[in-house]
Amino acid sequence: MVCGLLLVLSCPAPARAQAVELSSFSVVRSEDGVLLSYVADFELPPSVEDALHRGVPLHFEARAELLQSRWYWRDKRIARATLSWRLTYRPLTRNYRLDTGGLNQNFDTLAEALDSLRRRTRWKIADAAQIDGDGGHYVEFAFGLNTSLLPRPMQIGIGGETSWSLSVERSIRID
Repeated sequence: MVCGLLLVLSCPAPARAQAVELSSFSVVRSEDGVLLSYVADFELPPSVEDALHRGVPLHFEARAELLQSRWYWRDKRIARATLSWRLTYRPLTRNYRLDTGGLNQNFDTLAEALDSLRRRTRWKIADAAQIDGDGGHYVEFAFGLNTSLLPRPMQIGIGGETSWSLSVERSIRID
């Protein structure tokens, strides 16, 4: 009995999924339109960081949808906005490259590269003219690692691993 208890206590605890948390999240309606700001807190799990250092690019995505509540049908989609990042490690120069649309940035450390994609301020997700005065508007937001853009053999290999599911979703009403 004592040996069995010692065996159980000596086994390492199962790895827990690294969760993405939003430490700051706000949506503001202004003259410019609907502006979203967020700060996502997360660290890359060791398996994801190892894949990055072996040459696998990581794709992150932030999506926001502005919706209007309706009692008689599905909620009406007013606007949709998406931001995409591609993070790669370049072993020859030992730096990280973050691609966002047409903008490419180089960083010396992984922490600097992740800090750049963790936060966004005053991201315009809709024009002011798209919102009518009826109210009932809300924003659905999602941020995370897009595993569908990984190489196909990796997608099959990580099927059941929770360490690769880095994502967060949030919904907020607009007054």
